[in-house]
Amino acid sequence: MEMMENAGSREVARAAISLSLSSSREEEAQMRSEFAQQGILTAAADYGGEYNQSVMKLIERAVIAARREKVISDTHHEQGAVAGAAHEAISQVSGKAFGLSIGGKIAVARRGEHVAVAVFLCVGLVHLNEVCVGLGHRAI
Repeated sequence: MEMMENAGSREVARAAISLSLSSSREEEAQMRSEFAQQGILTAAADYGGEYNQSVMKLIERAVIAARREKVISDTHHEQGAVAGAAHEAISQVSGKAFGLSIGGKIAVARRGEHVAVAVFLCVGLVHLNEVCVGLGHRAI
């Protein structure tokens, strides 16, 4: 990955999407390290369950992971920015996931004032699976 001097919303969104698509903890750790070298702070959390009951848990996981990894501070406006971006990302996939089982990863990326949250879902019904990605952005 090339060095980004002025990473804006596009680069931060790309980092969040890439991290949400990571397939293992090792790959996630490697990607987080590479993004950190570029000045992009990241956090991610895996999840699974029934979509309707998971929405609040997904938003909470995004905020908690971002705080734990020091992507955001413990202020209301930074936590609110992540929660809002997470809600937007989750809303974008609701049409495919509503009422079904989901599994995947939610990722947060930040550089400066730009915060992006990406959600990657595998949506399951019996043996039929669908995949979808949602993305939200906020400025702090």
